[in-house]
Order: sequence, then structure tokens, then C-alpha cells
Amino acid sequence: MIYGIGTDIIQIDRVQGVMERTRGRFAEKVLGPQELQKYHARKARSEKRGLAFLATRFAAKEAFSKAIGLGMRWPMTWRAMELLNLPSGEPYPHCHGELDAWLRERGLVVRVSVSDEHDYAVAFAIAEPGGAGVSPPLASQPSEESK
Repeated sequence: MIYGIGTDIIQIDRVQGVMERTRGRFAEKVLGPQELQKYHARKARSEKRGLAFLATRFAAKEAFSKAIGLGMRWPMTWRAMELLNLPSGEPYPHCHGELDAWLRERGLVVRVSVSDEHDYAVAFAIAEPGGAGVSPPLASQPSEESK
């Protein structure tokens, strides 16, 4: 049974514009610590790859917030959910603090898929009952790439 679904699409140029206006602070506002580390590594290799990464994470957080029915209201905050990767490369939401507790109380599991292509980044999320504290397989073991 599906609890909720969410989707988001964003033009990567919009993210670039916000980054320019905020002198890079937008990434610090939106990304959690592990995501921020990965963003800086990608940006160091290629500005375009860094922006695409940031755009997919922004879209993922928007889609996730819609799937759980909160939008960007407490306990859902930008940094409360990080989209990390399993060793297989599969993305999974890693939630912190009160958001993690909120999901566990409701027994929800959320799966997220992201993609980017040239001008756009897109994300889709589905929330479903999965038992208290259940998370995707191996979610406690992030890949080296996500560290």
C-alpha cells in the first residue's frame, strides 16, 4: 500500500543562478554533511557535475517531502534528509534526528530515484509502510563514493 508519492523537476540553470546569487551558500543550506562533501568533490572535477549533483539532491528533497505529506515543514528540513548511495549505487534517503523519529513512528520507508540530463534534474519518491524502523537493505552501509 502506498502512503504517498512525490516528484520534482528543476532546471539546472536555475540552481546555477541561485548559487551565483548566494555566493555558494545555497549548497550549504540544502545539503547535509555527507552530501556537501560529495558535492565539493564533484565540483572540483567539473562545475557542471557539481551543479547537476546539487540539482538532483534539491529535487530529491522536494519529492521526498511531498511523498511523506509534509512539504518543507518540521520535522522535514533540507539537511534532515541526505540522499546517499548503497554500494550498488542505488540512492537511499538517510534521515537524521526528528525526521528519522517521525518516519519510524509511522513505520514508513521512502524510496527515491533521481536523474539528470543536460538542462534538467528530476526526482521521484514513494513512501510506503514498511514496519517501524525498516529502511532499505544495507542502508546503514553507505558506499565509499558517498563518504
